[in-house]
Parts: sequence; structure tokens; C-alpha cells
Amino acid sequence: MNVEISPSQVRGAAAAPPSKSYTHRAVLAAGYADGATVRDPLTSADIRATMRAVEAFGGSVAEEADGSLEIEGFDGRPDVPADVIDCANSGTTMRLVTAAAALADGGTVLTGDESLRSRPQGPLLDAIEQLGGSARSTRGNGQAPLVIDGPIAGGTASIPGDVSSQFISALLFAGAATDEGVEVDLETELKSAPYVDITIELLSAFGVDARRTDAGFAVDGGQSYAPEGGEYAVPGDFSSMSYLLAAGAVAAEDGGAVDVRGAQPSAQGDSAIVGVLEDMGAAIDWDRDAGVISVERSDLSGTTVDVGDTPDLLPTIAALGAIADGDTRIENCEHVRYKETDRVSAMAEELGKMGASVTEERDVLTIHGDETELSGATVEGRKDHRIVMSLAVAGLVADGPTTIRGGEHVDVSFPNFFETIEELGVDVVRDGS
Repeated sequence: MNVEISPSQVRGAAAAPPSKSYTHRAVLAAGYADGATVRDPLTSADIRATMRAVEAFGGSVAEEADGSLEIEGFDGRPDVPADVIDCANSGTTMRLVTAAAALADGGTVLTGDESLRSRPQGPLLDAIEQLGGSARSTRGNGQAPLVIDGPIAGGTASIPGDVSSQFISALLFAGAATDEGVEVDLETELKSAPYVDITIELLSAFGVDARRTDAGFAVDGGQSYAPEGGEYAVPGDFSSMSYLLAAGAVAAEDGGAVDVRGAQPSAQGDSAIVGVLEDMGAAIDWDRDAGVISVERSDLSGTTVDVGDTPDLLPTIAALGAIADGDTRIENCEHVRYKETDRVSAMAEELGKMGASVTEERDVLTIHGDETELSGATVEGRKDHRIVMSLAVAGLVADGPTTIRGGEHVDVSFPNFFETIEELGVDVVRDGS
């Protein structure tokens, strides 16, 4: 689906979608449990991949009329799947489910689409081997398709921390269901650390204790997953909020604002977008008790942001940098190249098509706002939801309409994104209709 965004002003209130990160973990945790209700979930393409995996392991997932998910779990002992588990485009699913597969008494095969089959999984495979399982890439390159044989009993695994925090989260999830527990020793500095904090917070809500150690992380074995009252409510997603907040900061009507609901404080590292916007000079206010963030259009100035812990914010910050005065320097971003696409190059190239002046280095992306005049253009969404939504933000203030190819990929994390910004006043045309 091609989506055309014309220069627009925005105003009004919008609700952020539920957190993708929390929903993935809640669905899987309910699978590890005897069963649970997940309230206010995001039901997107990626989440459905995790739902299918829970069912492949012997659980069941029913979507209720109120949107909640009633999940019957496999109680810490996944069945050997009767078929290959297709994780589609969901890296979170593949990483979390790979460790779950190591608990099954037999072999599990995991694959995904072309993009997912290019993403690194090797360190997690090595960790499973260290824990007594068998884990291999069918092509011998550390990428899917993967073949996992268990069951693992637990132990200690050494793993790099600078490839994907999801490896650590996966091992903590599975470790609680082993006999011995799992200790994860980090070989390098941990990137995207807040995502492990999310995992620890979510596990705690399901009655599982996981903790940081001097060497990394640990979780005791023999624990049972059971949320209080048999249910868990998913908080709003700050990664998705970032596009709405950015839209308000660059395109709110004079005298108006964009109010984003669902912004209750949590362990989400991407709440850092509020501080980034403040640093750039945005008029922004966060009522934490009410869970509402209000932002007005402001004259933004470039800033320097380290995205080591917040990789998903890079596309949003890059779009803001193309609109701000001065340089916006995004540092510590090499790991952002290993997402659904190489998001560093993707933003550099697609913003460049719109007239942005960008300098791309391996670990740094600099957007030169003073040398940029954004003009409408035809840009590629790269089959990446975050690229699509960030380019839509840039299109709000470009000179002329911007056509984004592959707009349907917002379904991964924010299925009603275009409807939401349309309600805020954005001129949106889908496929020329």
C-alpha cells in the first residue's frame, strides 16, 4: 500500500497503542503459565507470531470480544511442535521462542521471512549449547532457519551484550522453568538495557524473580508463572507514542497541541523521547499521574542523542533532526543496523531523497538541519514499520506531498497509525483513493 502524506497541521487527542514489547512478553509469559488473561494487548502481525508459537508449544490463545486474550499455557513444559514455527518478520518472537524451544524434549524448527532470516541469532544459539541443548543454524551462518533440541536443565551461559538484549530476555524467560536456573554472564557492555528491565518487570508481574548480578543477570529455576488475579494489563507503547509526539512538536496548529494518552510510567526506555524533545526545545508536558503527554509546535534545535539503550527511537529522532535547526547527532547506533532493516542507512537514504543533508558513519548518524530543506518525494518504507511512521512525520512539513511505499507495514506495531494521524488532521491518501 502506498500512502501519500501532504503538509498538514495537527491538533487533538490520540491514544497510544499498547506496548508491543510488553505484549510479546505477556503472551509468552501466559504461555509459560498454566494460563492467564492478557488485557489491553496489541494485536498486530508480530504479536500474532508469538501467539502462534504459544499454540505450537501446546497452548491456546482466544481473542475475546473486549480485545483481551485468554491464554491456556503449557505450564513451563512446551510440547515439541508438530510443524515449523514461522516467526514471520518478528525478531522478538524468534529470540524469545528460541529459548523456549530449548525446554522441549525434542526438536523445534524456527524460520521467518527474508528479513528475519538475515538477522543474527548466533550468540543465543551458543548460549543454548552452553546450557546443554543443541542449537544450530541450518545454513551455518547464525541466522534462521534454526533447529533447537532440548531440554536444557539450566546452568551458566556467557553471551555478548551488544548484539541484542532479546537474547538475555529469552534466557531469563526459559531459565525460570529449568531445574537449575540460568545465570547469564555478559562478555561486553549491554546495549538496549531497558528492554531487559522490561523483561524483569514483566516476569515479576507473573510471579517470577529475575535479577541483575555483578556479571550480568540470573533467574532461579523451578519457578512458576502466575500473574496476580490471573491477569495482566499491557501499558501504552512509548516507541509508538514517539511518532505522535514528534508530529505535535513539528506540526501542531498555532495555539493547539497534541495530547497523547496511555503514557503511564514504566520500564520502557523509549520514554526517553520526552527528554529528547525537551532537549530540542519542544514545549512538552508529561502528566505522569494521568498518563497524558501534551506537546505544542516548537522551533526545534539539533541535539546529540546516544541510542545505545533506545535503538527504536533512531528513526523518529532522525526525522526530527531533518526539521530542526543545526546538527542532530545520533550516536552509538551500530546495533540499529540489525533490525527489520538497516535503519541507520534507511533513514539516511530516504531522508536524503526528501532533501535532507545527512552524514552516515558506522556508529553515528548526523542530520544537518541547517543544510536541509525537505521536499515531498517518493520514499521506500523498507518493509519496516518504524521507517514508515518516521517518514510520515517528515512528510508533515515537507514542501509538497510525500508518497511512502509499503505503508501497510505499520501493522507490525501500530495498525491504525494512519487513521490516528488522520483524526489529528493529517491529509492522508492511501493508494490514490
